[in-house]
Amino acid sequence: MMLLSVSLLLSSCKNEDIEDDINATELAFYESAQGSLRSGNYANAVSKLQLLESRFPFGRYAEQAQLEIIFAYYRSAQSEAARAAADRFIRLHPRHPNVDYAYYLKGLASFEEDENFLTKLFPLDPSTRDPGAARDSFNDFSQLIRRFPNSQYAPDAQKRMQYLRNLLAASEVHVARYYIHRGAYIAAANRGKYVFENLQGTVAVPDALAVMVEAYQLLGMDGLADDTLMVLSTNYPEHQSLTKKGEFRASRSVKSNERTWLNIISFGLLG
Repeated sequence: MMLLSVSLLLSSCKNEDIEDDINATELAFYESAQGSLRSGNYANAVSKLQLLESRFPFGRYAEQAQLEIIFAYYRSAQSEAARAAADRFIRLHPRHPNVDYAYYLKGLASFEEDENFLTKLFPLDPSTRDPGAARDSFNDFSQLIRRFPNSQYAPDAQKRMQYLRNLLAASEVHVARYYIHRGAYIAAANRGKYVFENLQGTVAVPDALAVMVEAYQLLGMDGLADDTLMVLSTNYPEHQSLTKKGEFRASRSVKSNERTWLNIISFGLLG
């Protein structure tokens, strides 16, 4: 029993110093990296996996190491590094049996990119943030589903894409309302029109129509305003912008350049 304990201790020490052991086998590197992944030490796992790949570039675990580097970067919230590692794997191994996993991890990395300190500290509406990462994630998941429709990751990707479509549509409406607030009525109408024409089925479509009606009214384009109002009242009669008689109730706010104290301390994110 004593001998077994000593043997396990020596094995553990060897595992700790694997990166300095010039005689370590590929399997030893891989198992050590797996231990780091299981313990959540992703930086250490990346270091070991990269060293494994450099020492054994044509070895049995080299390609698997490249995949697990993507995973380690993703789990450690290093989205840019995860995307770069995924792009590298896809470029080097376009026919790999697990290349769909690389596409999936790439999409996940962008999906969770905006989960930063401020979004956890303040209850921010995700539609008010820069939609760049959401757009990247949507495109990544789209590629996954288009190239590998039968992938085991496709169902989850489709669910995330539906969420992202709603998020992107809401973001467009948010920007459109800002344009109305600033007096840029043509830009507001175009944003609303984009949602109506390209993001059908999202929850923001009625809001987009309401923005279009308001923008057209402010532009004096009564014909377009009436036509859009008919579409809104026919399909979404309970929308908050409509009165009980089906008349349009504008919701624009007065222009103001004043900043509240909450807006100032949150660097423009709130208030």
